[in-house]
Amino acid sequence: MENENLLEKLNQKIEELLKNYQRLKEENENLRRELVTCKASNEAKDAQIQKLQEDINLKDLELEEIVEKVEKILGQ
Repeated sequence: MENENLLEKLNQKIEELLKNYQRLKEENENLRRELVTCKASNEAKDAQIQKLQEDINLKDLELEEIVEKVEKILGQ
């Protein structure tokens, strides 16, 4: 009788462990997908930042050219 109770308890614990394992496995998979999504989003944002920095650099060059032209006109 006591062995049966122990066996039942052991079976319950094993079932709990298996359920926990399955839940954690699913959670892990969800987190992996979320990580992939976040990485892709970060790459897109990095590309956008790089483009904006290039745009800023071009605008800086344009401003320098305008300033040079103004200085030439004022220097005449």
